Amino acid sequence: MPAILRDNPYGAFKFNVEFGPVTGGGPIRGGFSDVSGLGSEINYSEYREGTDLTNTVRKVPNTFKLDEVTLKRGLIGSTEIFAWIKAVREGQYQPRSVTIVLLDEAGDPVLEIVLTRAQPKKWIGPTLAAKGGGEVAMEELHLVHEGLEYQ
Repeated sequence: MPAILRDNPYGAFKFNVEFGPVTGGGPIRGGFSDVSGLGSEINYSEYREGTDLTNTVRKVPNTFKLDEVTLKRGLIGSTEIFAWIKAVREGQYQPRSVTIVLLDEAGDPVLEIVLTRAQPKKWIGPTLAAKGGGEVAMEELHLVHEGLEYQ
């Protein structure tokens, strides 16, 4: 889906995270409150020929790196993330496609960011404190992936 061009930028508060299926694994349910780390970086090699007219090096693009993506959500008692991490930890190759869908104010999809062959790298559990209050128990899932498409 191509991004819809408009004068006002979209808000960053309305989105869905969708996990593609994996063989032997079920869906991952539950909404996420934060998505961060969407990015990539291109590496360049420096090159210069003796016949170049300017006394500077050329920048030749070569490989690129993809940033680690972090998803945060309130702890909901679901064990799908743990099952996925356990399977990978035990040697099963279980990459998934992960799609982040940006929604407009009416809830209609306007942009998709797709992570290809995403796998869990790290899980961080909630900080627990007995002081009372209205804090929400949050968990983080860090993902590595092999591709980022902007559709």
